[in-house]
Amino acid sequence: MPNIKLKQIFRYPVKSMLGESLTTVTLGEKGIEGDRAWATRDEVRGGIRGAKKLPQLMSFQATSVSGNTAEITAPDGETCQTNTDAINGWLSEKLSHDVTLWPIMPADNLDHYRRGAPDSEDFEQELRELFGRLPDEPLPDLSAFAEVLEFESPPGTYFDAFPIMLMTQQSLDTLNQRAPGSTFDQRRFRANLLLEVEGSNEPFPEQAWIGKELHIGDVVLKIIDTCPRCSMTTHATAELPRDTDVMRHLVAEAEGNLGVYAKVVRAGAVAVNQSITLA
Repeated sequence: MPNIKLKQIFRYPVKSMLGESLTTVTLGEKGIEGDRAWATRDEVRGGIRGAKKLPQLMSFQATSVSGNTAEITAPDGETCQTNTDAINGWLSEKLSHDVTLWPIMPADNLDHYRRGAPDSEDFEQELRELFGRLPDEPLPDLSAFAEVLEFESPPGTYFDAFPIMLMTQQSLDTLNQRAPGSTFDQRRFRANLLLEVEGSNEPFPEQAWIGKELHIGDVVLKIIDTCPRCSMTTHATAELPRDTDVMRHLVAEAEGNLGVYAKVVRAGAVAVNQSITLA
């Protein structure tokens, strides 16, 4: 059996922005407390929008201050807190696009979570743009994500599809070895949990875990499905440049997938360097 360890923990207070590295967190039904607690609404096109439609969001960073309040740092170094009256104007100015910032709203407020109008009337073309796929590349299998075809996120949350996304360092290492012209950095892929796997020769070990459970101390995670990657992985973030070849390599080497989604079966605290068992 491989030796699995929790290498890093990440929280992203604002959807699509860079986040923060933590040493210990409590995992609950909705994942990490304070993760994706805020999201931007596009006041021009309508709907909650992430970096698939507003890629410049990936160059901002959000860190928790207290409770569900976060501080956002713009690419120019200026900061503003999420709970201030100035945040909407400040963020719109920094993005050069009219937006508002929203906390999580009640799950029954379906209109809030409903997807905004597509940019293309051709549904396949819209999906190709969202997932960064060329005409000769297959679109991802979205059968497990029916809810988020209608809504930007599961109502009552701002995560993409499931409360936890985890991936292994080995998967990143595999892609960096096979595609040395691109940089496969965790910051492009926004995992909550980054795992280290020793004693396995699998290039993408987490893909074999779908349907299984991970035990981290008292915490139990159920691995639900693979994570189909979208165009946001190709956009500039931090010092990483825009690189559309990232998607070309993901499609060629990993069927366009990287990491896996999980649900929390049993809640509790987890910490960096904790051992993980697979069941």
